Amino acid sequence: MQSMAKKVMIYSMLGLMQVGLFATVAEASPQPEELQRYEHKYQRDHHHNEWERERNRRIHEENIRHEREMKRRPFESRREWRERQRHENERHEREIHRIMEHREWHRW
Repeated sequence: MQSMAKKVMIYSMLGLMQVGLFATVAEASPQPEELQRYEHKYQRDHHHNEWERERNRRIHEENIRHEREMKRRPFESRREWRERQRHENERHEREIHRIMEHREWHRW
């Protein structure tokens, strides 16, 4: 009888250890909701990087265009050149501000 009690105790302890090990593994595995949150965050970060790249490209193009427009043209009087520079500076500031606000990005 004593050996039977020992066997029952040993098998019970082994069963509890297996249940405990399974519970630990099950708890550590990613839940479907957490996995979806991770994937959503990854996609959001990926889109943000695309937007950032596109914004930097647009700003770079605008700066190149602005530099070209700010140069004095042949046969342009100083007064005309200064007036054109003033208009160009205003236009450039508006364009950079629009790019930074992401106004047109909803069309993607």
